[in-house]
Amino acid sequence: MEYKALKSELIEWLTKLEDEDTLDYLKIVKDANVTPDDWGHDLTEEQILGIERGLKDVEEDRVTPHGTIREKYGL
Repeated sequence: MEYKALKSELIEWLTKLEDEDTLDYLKIVKDANVTPDDWGHDLTEEQILGIERGLKDVEEDRVTPHGTIREKYGL
């Protein structure tokens, strides 16, 4: 289906939609889909620093592969 036709179909469906739960869900999807990097603006300074530490650990090869941890703990 072409996106133009799909958009028209969805618009028509949305104008007739009465279910509040579905509308609330669609609002969440719309708000979350602004741009791919918007979620980063919600992080605290502590969270950002933690991510940066983790990335530095990866760059400096201070990481343990997932499989090694699973094996060590019998998972």
